[in-house]
Amino acid sequence: MDNMNLLTDDELVGLYSAGSNEAFDVLLSRYKDKLFAYIIFIVRKRDVADDIFQDTFVKAVTTLQRGGYTSSGKFGAWLTRIAHNLIIDYFRQDRNGNVVSNDESDVDLLNNASLCEQNIEDRMVNVQILSDVRRLVSMLPDNQREVVFMRYYQDLSFKEISDITGVSINTALGRMRYALINIRKMAADNGISLTLA
Repeated sequence: MDNMNLLTDDELVGLYSAGSNEAFDVLLSRYKDKLFAYIIFIVRKRDVADDIFQDTFVKAVTTLQRGGYTSSGKFGAWLTRIAHNLIIDYFRQDRNGNVVSNDESDVDLLNNASLCEQNIEDRMVNVQILSDVRRLVSMLPDNQREVVFMRYYQDLSFKEISDITGVSINTALGRMRYALINIRKMAADNGISLTLA
C-alpha cells in the first residue's frame, strides 16, 4: 500500500475501476477525515453525519463501479460535492431539525489548544476568541457558514466551493463577504473582540 500512497487520485481511481480494492482504501484514507469534518460541521449531529458519510462513499463506489466518474484531478472536490448534495437532501427531509447544538460533537474545530504556542494567559485569550468565533460562525445563515467552513477549514478555492455548492464563483465570494460582515457586526453588537489586546 505504501507504493499506492504515491499515486495520484486519478491513478487510484483507474486501479480501483480495474478491480483493486486496495486503491480505494488509499482514497478513503486520504479523504475520510476531511470529508467527515465537513459533514459534521454542517449537520451537527453525529449519527446523521455518520449516515451521510457512509452514503457518500456508497454513492462514490457505485459511480466508480459503473464508470460514471470523469477523471479531472479533483476527486476530493467530487466527494465533497456528493456529501453536499446528500446534506441538502437531509435538510429538505428534516426542515424543522436544522437548528441544532454543537455540544453533541466530539470534534471542536475552532477551539484547538494545539494551535497556540503562547503562555497560558495568551492561550486562554485565544481559546475565548476561538470560542466566540465558533459561536458567531454558528449563527450565520447556512449558506454563509458552509462557505466559511469550506474556505478556512477545508482550504478550498472559491472555484472548488463554486463547483461543490453549484453556485457561481461570484455568489460564493459574495457569501464569504457577507459572512465576514455579519461576523464583524455580531461581534461589535455583542462587545466581542476578535483580536489579541
